[in-house]
Amino acid sequence: MPISFANIPANIKVPLYYVEVDPSMAGLPSVNLKALMVGTMLAPPPRTVTAATVATGGSGYVVGNTINLANGVVLTVATATTGAVATVTVTTPGSAQTIPSNPVPQVSTNGTGTGATFNLTWSAAVAGSYGTATPDVPIPIGSQSQADQAFGPGSELSRIFQGYYSNNFANEVWGLPVAEPAGAVAATGTITITQSPTEAGTIHLYIAGTHVPVNVMTTDTPTNIASAIVSAISSLYVDGGPALPVTATAAAGVVTLTAHWKGVGGNEITVMQNYYGTLGSEITPPGLGITLPSGGLLSGGTGTPTMTNAISNIQSLDFEYVAMPYSDSNSLFAWDQEYGMSDQGRWGWQRQKFGHIFCAKRGTYSALLTFGDTLNSPVESVLAMEQTMPSPAFEVTAAYAAKAQRALINDPARPLQTLSLNNIKLAPVQDRFNWPELNSLASNGLAIQEAGSDRQPMIAREQTTYQLNLYGQSDDAYELVTTLATLAKLFRNQRHAITSKFPRHKLADDGTKFGPGQAIVTPGIIKAELVNEYQQDMWNGLVENLREFKAHLIVERDPDNPNRVNVLYPPDLINQLRVFAVLAQFRLQYDRGIDFQIIGQAPPPFQAAGGTPQ
Repeated sequence: MPISFANIPANIKVPLYYVEVDPSMAGLPSVNLKALMVGTMLAPPPRTVTAATVATGGSGYVVGNTINLANGVVLTVATATTGAVATVTVTTPGSAQTIPSNPVPQVSTNGTGTGATFNLTWSAAVAGSYGTATPDVPIPIGSQSQADQAFGPGSELSRIFQGYYSNNFANEVWGLPVAEPAGAVAATGTITITQSPTEAGTIHLYIAGTHVPVNVMTTDTPTNIASAIVSAISSLYVDGGPALPVTATAAAGVVTLTAHWKGVGGNEITVMQNYYGTLGSEITPPGLGITLPSGGLLSGGTGTPTMTNAISNIQSLDFEYVAMPYSDSNSLFAWDQEYGMSDQGRWGWQRQKFGHIFCAKRGTYSALLTFGDTLNSPVESVLAMEQTMPSPAFEVTAAYAAKAQRALINDPARPLQTLSLNNIKLAPVQDRFNWPELNSLASNGLAIQEAGSDRQPMIAREQTTYQLNLYGQSDDAYELVTTLATLAKLFRNQRHAITSKFPRHKLADDGTKFGPGQAIVTPGIIKAELVNEYQQDMWNGLVENLREFKAHLIVERDPDNPNRVNVLYPPDLINQLRVFAVLAQFRLQYDRGIDFQIIGQAPPPFQAAGGTPQ
C-alpha cells in the first residue's frame, strides 16, 4: 500500500475501523528558554571530627596503623588487642557539610587490617543565616524569598536574584550556587567618624547601591554615630535575613564592613554617600567628619570559585541565558568552553543546546580597553561599567541577563538598545563614559550602557567579545548577541520541521516514481521544505532575501553515504536599525527669483496698441 503507516499493521484481518494519529504536519516549535544565575552561596562552615571511638575492632591491626575514613578523616591506632583496634586518636579531623551516620567504615589503611568501624563525634553546627542549597547543583527559583532561603540572605547569589527579579518576573530562572573557594578571604572596608556634626541631619549611605539613612544629632559622639550606622545596616532585613551583603561592627568611631561571603565578589560591594546630592536633599550634616573606604569599594577579598563541578552538573540541562558574574580569565574560559563552538560546546554540532553568557566588568576606561583586547568569544557578552557605578557588577550582570532573556525570547533579532536596567544606579554624571569612550569600548569587544531618561542605565549595544577570526584577523561575524540568538531560533525551527515531518522516512533520488503517501523523501522535497520554512522565518522577521536564499540553497545526497543528505543552508539574517545618519544639505533658497511652481509662469509683456500680448 502506498500510504506509510507508523503503527497500524499491514496484515490486519479483524474488522473494522482503525485510526493512527500523526502530528507531524501540525505542531510548531515551542521551547522554554531558561536563565541561570551563577554566584556564591552562604554555606555553613564544614564540621570536623573531634573524637572517635571503636565500634568494631576488626582484625590484623597493629599500634601505629593509620586508618583513612570518608571526608578526609584519618585515625591512628593507639592500642590493639590481638589484632583488633581498641582505641584510636584523631590524626586528621577531615571536614563535611553532611554528617555521615555511625558507625563509619574504614576506607583504607597503611597496614593489613580490615573490618574496623568507628563512631565519630563531630563539631557543633554553627548558627547563622545560611543557605539550604547544595553547592554546584542547579535548582529552580520562583521568588526572591526562595533565593534567600536557598542561598542565604545577603549572599552574592541572593543579591544576584534581586537584580534579576527587578528586570524580569515573567520567565523561568534557576540558580547555580557555588561554594566559597578554599582559603578565600572576605572583602572588608571601614567607615570612620572623625568628628560630630554641628547640625542635626541624615547620613545618606549607599551600600551596594542600597540606601542606608542614618539620623544624627549634634550631641552624638563619633562612637555613637558608628553604632547608629551598624544598627541601620543590621535593621535592613528580608525574610528574616540580612538584605545587605555585609555585616557591620563598630569600635571607637570606626565601622568595619565585611562581605557576607569570602571571595573576590565582595570587592564589588560599593560604599558611597549622597548619591542624589543636593537636588535629592542628600547632604552630609554640617561639621560631620566621615571617611569611606578607598575608592568607594570594599577590598581585600581573594579567591575565585572553581567552576568545574558546577558546569559538569548542568551539562544535561538547557540554559539559554547565563548570568556569570566572574570576569577573571579562568571563569570566562571555562564557560566559553561549555557554551562555545567546539565539538563539546553547546553551540557545537553534537550538543546543539545553544545559549549565551552575560557578565559585567567595572573599571576605568583604559583598564576596560585593555581587558576587552584580551577577549574573543562569540557566546560571551561583558557589559562595561564605570568605576564609580554604585551597583555591584554581580547585580548588573543579573539585570543584563534578565533583560536579554525577556527581550530575546520575544524576538531574537530585535536589538536590545534602550532597554533599562531597572534598580541599577548610574555612575555620577561627571564619571560616565562619554561618546568616544563608549564607541571605543564597543570596538574593543565590550557591551556598553548609557544613561536613560528614567535615570537608570540602558543597554546601548549588546556587543559580544568576539573580535578576531581563527587567523587573528578582525572579524564582525559574531559581534552582536542578536546574531547567535537569531541563528538559534532558525536552527530550532528547522530542526523541529525536519524531525517532525521526516522522522522515519526512506530516501530516494529526485524523479523517483513512488506512490502518494509513502514515507519517502528526496533532496527536492527537503529543499522545498527548507524554502517553506525560510518563508515562515521571513514572515516572522528573522531573515530576508528569499530569492537569494533559494538560489544559494543546496540539498544533495552524500556521494559516499547513500543514507545521508547534505545541506548548504545560507540564511540572510535580518539586520537592526542601529545608526540613522543624515546629511543635511541645506539651501538658503532654492530659487532666488520667482518660484514658478507656486505662482505659475509669468505672462508675456502686454502691448498697449494692439491690446494683445506679444
